[in-house]
Amino acid sequence: MTKEEIEKLEYTYLSEFYHFLKFAKRRMLNGFRTKEKIKSDWVDKWNPTEAGKEKGISSFAVGAERIVYALFNNQGFGQPNSAPIGSDLFFETDDAFIHIDLKTVQTRNIGDYTKHIFVGDNQNSYNTEIKKANGKSFTPKRKYSPALPHQYSKGGKPCLSFFITILYNEENLDILCINILAMPNGTLSDEYGSDVVSAGKNPGKIRFNFYKSSEFKLLEGKPKRIKVVYLNSNIEKKFLNRLAFQKEIYDSQENDNC
Repeated sequence: MTKEEIEKLEYTYLSEFYHFLKFAKRRMLNGFRTKEKIKSDWVDKWNPTEAGKEKGISSFAVGAERIVYALFNNQGFGQPNSAPIGSDLFFETDDAFIHIDLKTVQTRNIGDYTKHIFVGDNQNSYNTEIKKANGKSFTPKRKYSPALPHQYSKGGKPCLSFFITILYNEENLDILCINILAMPNGTLSDEYGSDVVSAGKNPGKIRFNFYKSSEFKLLEGKPKRIKVVYLNSNIEKKFLNRLAFQKEIYDSQENDNC
């Protein structure tokens, strides 16, 4: 499969998942609100930074995953795969193996949401060099090798990686923004280079730098690799200012749908 064909597949599925999430947005947001019905039973036991750990963030993510993954599973996009190496949502279609992972970020860490997002080795196939923010190499050089292949041996189907990212207000747990991102397949590393990743908090770990690699380079018109499913209309200005990139994309999408 050529690089152009892989990008076309990535764009096709990104668009399909985006339109599905837009269609299911009301059900998804209603699902996120179900926690309020029993809030008195859990709120005193929930702490976003319990004992110095981000236990609250993790538990919030688990609740959000139940809602989003249930929607995808009910839709039946493909055959779920039981391989132990892969994203939480991993399935096979007639032309690809697809990994989808959900990331939640609270407003105190909004910087981990606006232009890049942490991703795991089992969630992508993009092998490259991790460079400094100024584009220079570390000493010694940091080579990144993910756990997923460019393509799977069965039928030579490509490995496609997508991320649903949710920003929420840590004070009231309101959902502020929902994005879906397409991370390039590793076969495209010659086209995108090291711009796709930036260094994580620990050596060898990465973030998907979607701001620097926000377009499908090989497709006509260079459509975006990020689509904004939801932007809370009541979001505080201090947060909206940090989400200028997402706001621009969201407004462009809404204008296209008019």
